[in-house]
Amino acid sequence: MQVLLVEDDSLLGQAVQLGLADREFSVHWVRTGAAAISELNHHQYDAMVLDLGLPDLEGSRILAGSRKRGLVLPILILTARDQAHDKVTHLDLGADDYMTKPFDMNELAARLRALVRRQRGYVSSDLVVGALKLNTNTREVEAEGQTINLSRREFELLKALMSAPERVHSRDRLESAVFQAETEVESNALEVHVSNLRKKLGHKEWIETIRGVGYRLTCK
Repeated sequence: MQVLLVEDDSLLGQAVQLGLADREFSVHWVRTGAAAISELNHHQYDAMVLDLGLPDLEGSRILAGSRKRGLVLPILILTARDQAHDKVTHLDLGADDYMTKPFDMNELAARLRALVRRQRGYVSSDLVVGALKLNTNTREVEAEGQTINLSRREFELLKALMSAPERVHSRDRLESAVFQAETEVESNALEVHVSNLRKKLGHKEWIETIRGVGYRLTCK
């Protein structure tokens, strides 16, 4: 899951980034409102964690602007402001959830998972596409009723493809999901994991190569 974290406090931002990474999130952290707007304009994220008290822009302006432009990604406000009127105001502006500091990291991760499930149109931890079933909590995968063992990278690749079946996923998006914060990745690494995943699934045609663009899951 690709999360944009907007937080100007260095210690807290680092703690949230590492905490979510430990829970299988891929987190891109920015410290200003301007950087957040740039990221939203140029990259696709599954969710955003947004602080309100930023040094250059109020988080409420980023929230309202995102909704005005038609962005539908789940937005979770994470702030020290704990007054009821603040919660009401920002939920009415378009926030999907509101948490106050201090907070529990497990709760933050669970809320993000729930928000993304709802946004994608499913409410359980299971992704089911044709004969494939993947549980995002237990990390168990079944193909035609048979449990298959996947590496962490293969699991993240399959989860990304199953999150939007029949949609073409770009190489950049899949590489971000599979390799997350890793910086040294060989140029053919994604192809290797796709090949291995095809073999383990037992149906090479389930993952279609869209030449020059990326891959698509066509499991029936």
